[in-house]
Amino acid sequence: MAPTVVIAYPGFGDIRIEEEILSTIDANVSHLGNTDTPASREVVAQADALMVTLQPVPAELIATMERCRIVSRVGTGLDAIDIDAATKHGVWVTYVPDYAVDEVSTHAIASLLAHARGFPRLLESTRRGEWGNKVVAPIHRLQGQTLGVVGYGRIGRAVGVKAHGLGLEVNVHDPFLASLPPDSSYARLVDWETLLLTSDYVSLHVPLTDGTHHIINAESLSQMKSTAFLINTARGALIDEDALLKAVRSGQIAGAALDVLSAEPPPVDHPLLHEDRIWITPHSAWYSEESMEDMRTRGAEEVVRVLQGQNPRNPVNQIN
Repeated sequence: MAPTVVIAYPGFGDIRIEEEILSTIDANVSHLGNTDTPASREVVAQADALMVTLQPVPAELIATMERCRIVSRVGTGLDAIDIDAATKHGVWVTYVPDYAVDEVSTHAIASLLAHARGFPRLLESTRRGEWGNKVVAPIHRLQGQTLGVVGYGRIGRAVGVKAHGLGLEVNVHDPFLASLPPDSSYARLVDWETLLLTSDYVSLHVPLTDGTHHIINAESLSQMKSTAFLINTARGALIDEDALLKAVRSGQIAGAALDVLSAEPPPVDHPLLHEDRIWITPHSAWYSEESMEDMRTRGAEEVVRVLQGQNPRNPVNQIN
């Protein structure tokens, strides 16, 4: 009997990439936009495999999926999937950890450079017919300034390498590391307080967990330099957004660039969207045509492997 694969995400226009790969196991493919309506849950309940992006996969949904052998997260973040429930029901959970390392790290560095050179204000001033550098003064040389990288996985390391190439000093905070790898001799491993106190830029690259929820809060913001700039391309809930807004408006820090928010998309009257010193991009740091193809291809390949009786390449849990 041919397996049933449910693809429960919108936004890519078509699922030709996934269908081509899943055709190698003659899968019956159903494409849904979500997992949270009664009709969609009826379809999901019949799945041998489920593919999702940001759609919630709670314990109660997993309990209905009696045939399911894998939930393939087509992306990286896992906070929307109940991994414990999946493990209990014998369901593999997989993800695609390395599809957009270059894109996300470049987006973080682009945000840093835009702030360092005052691009938004310069562009606005020239549109107003002004000519000169007064609108961004004082600007200081980037070389020799310090970037604090929070989380030193694949993306954090890529950010560190690119920042070092620009002449920045690189501080790293990662509680899971006792020392930095040999190829990171340009960086310095520091404690949380040191990173906050010494960094001109702070870039977040950690997953969302109970321990990292609101890791940037009123207390941590109070320890940062008044000239510091915060960058988040990881998960929105790493930051207490009310505390950030207060800190920027009061001049406690210089500003922030956020590609992710706690609730996405935000309402048009969200105050973060209307603060000039906070830049919001629409969860797009991961995007390039190449990264999107990689993500979808690898997510579908994991489904094929599991439904053929093989172990996945990038499991989040372990099924005996």
